[in-house]
Amino acid sequence: MNMTSMLNSVVHSVLNSLVSSVRGAVLTSLKKLVRSALLPCLAILAVALAHPAAGAQGTASDPVTIVAPVPAGGGVDFLSRTFANALAEILGVTVIVENRPGASAGIGTQYVARAKPDGHTLLMGYSALATSKFLVQNLLYDLEQDLTPVAYIGYIPLILVVPPSSPVNSVSELIALARNNPGTLSYASGGVGAGAHLSGELFKSLTKTNVVHVPYKGNAPALNDLLGAHVSLMFDTITTSMPYVTAHKLKALATTGPVRAPMAPNVPTMIEAGVPGFEVSAWYMLFAPKKTPVAVLQKLNVALNQAIADPKIQSAMLSQGVVLTGGTLADADKFLTEEVNRWGQIIQTANIKAE
Repeated sequence: MNMTSMLNSVVHSVLNSLVSSVRGAVLTSLKKLVRSALLPCLAILAVALAHPAAGAQGTASDPVTIVAPVPAGGGVDFLSRTFANALAEILGVTVIVENRPGASAGIGTQYVARAKPDGHTLLMGYSALATSKFLVQNLLYDLEQDLTPVAYIGYIPLILVVPPSSPVNSVSELIALARNNPGTLSYASGGVGAGAHLSGELFKSLTKTNVVHVPYKGNAPALNDLLGAHVSLMFDTITTSMPYVTAHKLKALATTGPVRAPMAPNVPTMIEAGVPGFEVSAWYMLFAPKKTPVAVLQKLNVALNQAIADPKIQSAMLSQGVVLTGGTLADADKFLTEEVNRWGQIIQTANIKAE
C-alpha cells in the first residue's frame, strides 16, 4: 500500500470515529431532553386515565352531600342516612346528609338541580316528584331537564284496607259492592294529590266504579276516620296500617306492589286480586344534577347497587317496609319516565287540582 492510500485509510478511520462520538453524544442529549420533558406529562396522563372523572368530581377529599328534601325523621331521611353511611364506606369518602325541607320538597330539589354537576351533591328523591309537575304551580325545578337518576333504590307498597265492619272480604267483593251502589262508598286520603288519592283514582279508572274521595289534612286523621268506619276504604302505606291489621282493627284486602309484600305475605297483590295494571308504591330514587358525567353516575350506581346487595342494609330496609330494587342507570331512567307519564295521564283525566 502506498503512502497516499495509508493516509486516506487513517483519515477515514478518524472521521468515522469522530462521527460515531458526535452521534452518540447527540443521541444521549436528545434522550435526556425527551425524558425530562415527557415524564411529567406521562405522569399526569396516568393519573387522568386511572381517575377519568377526577376533573369533573373535584378532589377525592371533597365530601358528598345527600340532600333530603324533607324534615329530619321519616322514611326519606332514614334512607338518606342509611345509604350515606354505606356510600362512605364503599367509596372511601365523607358522605353527609343535609335536610332542606319546604315547598313540597321543592326547596331541596331545586338546590340539587342548581348544584355543580360533579357527583358531590345528590338528592334522595321520592315518588311525589313524579306528580309534582302536574300538581304544583310555579314548580322550582324541572324534573327531566334539571335532574338525572342515579339508581332506583326501592319502594314501599300501599295496602288496601277497610274497617272490620265492612261487608267485603276481598277486592272482587269490593268492586261488586261499588258497582251495585255507585257513589255510596268513599275512600280517604291525606289530601288532594296524595298517594292514597291517586291510588283511589286509579282504582276507579281500572274497575269502572264510582267511589267518592274524602280528603283530610294529613294521613293520621284519614286513618282515624277509617278506623271509626266513617269512610269505606283507604289505600294506606303498609307500615302504617299493618299494626292495625294485625290487631284486627282493619281488614287487608290487597297490597299494591308488583309482588307480595314481605310485611304481608298472605295478602294478595291488586293484580293477583283481579285488577290488572294496578301497581302503586311510595318509591325512592337517588338523583344527581343534569350533565353530571356518565362516568361519575356509573361509579355512584355501582356503589349503590353494592350497598343494596348488603344483607344488613336489606334487613334494615325490610324492617321499614322498603323493598330494595337497584338496577342500572337505564333501569332507573325508564322507571322514572313511566311513572311521570302514567300519573300525568291519571291526574289530567281525573282533573285533579292541588289545593
